[in-house]
Amino acid sequence: MIAAGEVIDSLAAVVRELSENALDAGATRITIHLWPDLWRVRVTDNGIGMNHADLEQAATAHSTSKIRTCDDLSQIHSLGFRGEALHSLAQLSELEIRSRVAEDVGWRVNYGPEGIILDIEEVAIAPGTVITADNLFARLPNRRQVLPSVPQQLRQVQQTVQQLALCHPQVTWQVGHTDRDWFTLWPGSTAKTVLPQMLRDVAVHDLEQVSLGADDLGCDQGQLDLLVGLPDRCHRRRPDWVRVAINGRTVTAPVLVQSLIYNFRRTLPRDRYPVCFLHLRVPAEQIDWNRNPAKSEIYLQDTDGWCDRISMAVETALRLSNVVDNAQTQRTKQLFKAAEATGGYGTPNNDLPSQLKAVAQVQATYIVAEHSGGLCLVEQHIAHERVIYEQIKAHWQTVSIEPAIILSQLSARQVEQLKRLSLEVDLFGENLWAVRSVPVPLAEREDCADALLEMSLGGDVDEAMVATACRTAIRNGTPLSLDAMQTLLNDWQRTKNPRTCPHGRPICLTLEESSLSRYFRRHWVIGKSHGLRP
Repeated sequence: MIAAGEVIDSLAAVVRELSENALDAGATRITIHLWPDLWRVRVTDNGIGMNHADLEQAATAHSTSKIRTCDDLSQIHSLGFRGEALHSLAQLSELEIRSRVAEDVGWRVNYGPEGIILDIEEVAIAPGTVITADNLFARLPNRRQVLPSVPQQLRQVQQTVQQLALCHPQVTWQVGHTDRDWFTLWPGSTAKTVLPQMLRDVAVHDLEQVSLGADDLGCDQGQLDLLVGLPDRCHRRRPDWVRVAINGRTVTAPVLVQSLIYNFRRTLPRDRYPVCFLHLRVPAEQIDWNRNPAKSEIYLQDTDGWCDRISMAVETALRLSNVVDNAQTQRTKQLFKAAEATGGYGTPNNDLPSQLKAVAQVQATYIVAEHSGGLCLVEQHIAHERVIYEQIKAHWQTVSIEPAIILSQLSARQVEQLKRLSLEVDLFGENLWAVRSVPVPLAEREDCADALLEMSLGGDVDEAMVATACRTAIRNGTPLSLDAMQTLLNDWQRTKNPRTCPHGRPICLTLEESSLSRYFRRHWVIGKSHGLRP
């Protein structure tokens, strides 16, 4: 009843299968060493190990300790369960396993092609397991010829380790190549501390993590962990870092990936993709892992419901309150704590107000705003554009106008485009058309005709909403009163995606109080800074 197929088809597959077994064994440190020229892979872990009886049958066909009945296939809680990996390695390589359980002696076992023990002896070894697959694919020489080049295989191995590390951030991963260290991934409490070790141009403060439990998700069971790169700080040319994992394993889930990309659609520049890692914890009975030997293709129940929850998580991750909260340095938190102790407010630190206060306008373009952790520069036009876009998106309406706006020299495609946007357009004469309804925000604008021509040139309703928002937003160079600036800031902070405008441009530049302190050397001793002390 288990989906049959080839399990070991590359060096990366060897690393994946042995690493998953190590994780199932409770390992917190996994060391992988590769000798591509020798077709050798060694994986060492500090898991619970195997005793003599386990080692005797570990590499025999369909031998597994993780499922026992057919019903167990619908209740998979481990990463491995097929009982095929070690048997396949025995057929494809010279397989050696060294293992020891705590409070027992260690054993070294060599296996033949059918997983039968060739020899076994007692060895000194720390608790855990060391598995070496040597001379891989020697019995299938044609296989070696069709495999990718060594650099490509190494890249696949690196991706495999990275995916496992994101799913299991508490594990230390050490990888070596030939006779040297290759890379190390240090552990952390969440994937947020691991991802910057993989993407060197991404820092921890460029990321935001959201964890939603069953109560937040509106379901009986489950958990959603979403790690996103803030769109005003990092994004990619390709969707190569939109990753999805379920119950500890990265999976191929096109619907969920597209849902993630769609929810970043109006927060990133055109043709750019987000950096995000989605990890779902789903009840075992809602997943069918038994569809592909690599266990990357699955069946997930209630996919539409999970897409809705992804949208909610992305919205939560991108809210502006996170910008202000992250800007509060440890020093600021200590000051707040001291103030609460002396003032008797009795309010927890995380409930302190994080509103921006308008202070001034620079070059009639930027609003200077103060917050508890420093100050911000907000570009007024694109902030207002974000506000208007979300208002229009929530209430897209058209209104009839009198007199109608007359447009000339429209092509049939342009006329059809205006009608597609729910605008009333009638032939008015030779090469003339009367537009009798327009989007509400454009109705009172003098440049309404120019905006309609722009909208007629293409795009869907969403594109029209963006164009309308851009047209109606406050222009840079417009002087604003302090009250008008404050109103704009308040409206902007309430938007769902306040970090970027609908075109993907960053709206706000935050300058932390700690940065100001360092720049003005406020940590110096005053006497010493003035040359009064040696």
